Amino acid sequence: MTTLSPRSAPRSRVVVGLAVAAVVVQLLVLYWPVVTVEGPVSWTDKVVHLLVFAVPTYAVGRALGSVRTAVLVFAVHAPVSELVQHFLLPGRSGDVWDAVVDLVGVALGAAVLVVRARQRRW
Repeated sequence: MTTLSPRSAPRSRVVVGLAVAAVVVQLLVLYWPVVTVEGPVSWTDKVVHLLVFAVPTYAVGRALGSVRTAVLVFAVHAPVSELVQHFLLPGRSGDVWDAVVDLVGVALGAAVLVVRARQRRW
């Protein structure tokens, strides 16, 4: 299933507002020009990457009522964001493992959308 039923995906202003906020936060986290990290980057960086893709995928999918569209947009954005960080943002670097975790976040956000839609139909 890739399209959520109208009942499971209300397009209220609150839902749309939360989706917009999630995307804005994502863009700030990914494209802020300089990130100062003291010491080695730990596993918390990967948790941030997971959440910064899972939450917007869920929120945008809910706002649009389409899992497929949200997954497509964010699955493309994940590797592109790492390339932009690596080649275009001074003080930032891209990481293949960050892109992998980003894609896991997309899958997680999509999975939550699908599970919630199925639960609402029961």
